[in-house]
Amino acid sequence: MQTQTPIDFKQKPNRGNVRIMSIKAFISGCAGLQLSETELRFFQDHQPWGFILFARNINDREQVLRLTDQMRECVGRPDVPILIDQEGGRVQRLRPPNWYFYPPGRVLGQLFESDQKKGRRAAWLHARLIANDLCEIGVNVDCLPILDVPVASVHDAIGDRAYSSDAEIVGQIGEAVAEGLLAGGVLPIIKHMPGHGRSVCDSHLDLPRVDTGLEELMASDFKPFAKLNKTGMAMTAHIIYEAIDENNPATTSPKLVADIIRGKLGFEGLLISDDVSMNALSGDYRTRAQSIFGAGVDIVLHCNGEMEQMSEIAAVTPHLAGKALDRANAALRPLKPAEKAEIKQLREEMEGLLSPFC
Repeated sequence: MQTQTPIDFKQKPNRGNVRIMSIKAFISGCAGLQLSETELRFFQDHQPWGFILFARNINDREQVLRLTDQMRECVGRPDVPILIDQEGGRVQRLRPPNWYFYPPGRVLGQLFESDQKKGRRAAWLHARLIANDLCEIGVNVDCLPILDVPVASVHDAIGDRAYSSDAEIVGQIGEAVAEGLLAGGVLPIIKHMPGHGRSVCDSHLDLPRVDTGLEELMASDFKPFAKLNKTGMAMTAHIIYEAIDENNPATTSPKLVADIIRGKLGFEGLLISDDVSMNALSGDYRTRAQSIFGAGVDIVLHCNGEMEQMSEIAAVTPHLAGKALDRANAALRPLKPAEKAEIKQLREEMEGLLSPFC
């Protein structure tokens, strides 16, 4: 692999030493293990609200910490949100041998079904320990908990990532997970709002359609999101709910955002799109981003680190202002240093609770 010359920020006084107040309403990935000169200039010029990491960005602790430090210094914001999908099971970007392998969400649900108190405790521990791993590498936001309620005979895009097929259990575990992350100094994002559990295809590849009636959706799929509606951030689902909007997925539906997410579910926090590069969405990247903002979503998420796409999105992304800016600022307020904990003891406790189900 070709190495790059380390960036000396001290020789570039415009980088990292001035707090930039004009921030654009998008989150961006990057291509590799460190930021290139092109990426550094792009991020400094466009000031994304946040960043997101994937497996391609991860080697070991020291490398990831250098990368997250680079991101913060580049935009001149020590509190810039840096996201990751660290759920457990098949969706965890930090993996052995450098990191602990966490069981999937369904294991937490199985324990909860046999003992509610132990199940909530294990969910809290699971999230608290993940948060500890993330803090060590400069990541302060986890795209977790998953509040999707799966039904039988649907696509496995969610599968064992879901805690349970019971909406009440999903809500209770989700609540414990959010609390565990916050205790560990990491902000949660509830996903995929208002519910991905009935998807008959993978929205990375196709646009799913759900024909279930609104009353049933409110009683099941949407219920956990209503329970956690005070969470600071939520991620949308690229799914059409025909009972609400026959033509547009939730991510680009003004009706669904206003009437369901902001209305019936009462969510007042920062609303972030799922990845704009997923094939569930159509049109070029400018069109996709404009449709997302037009629907009332606050932040566009772009994950794959491809500069041409990033540039198209940044060109049509507004600076955060008004209610979106208020929500973005409010979303960061709960972020505090991790509570003191004996991590080894917490891990042993979690393993003891979950061992019958792993």
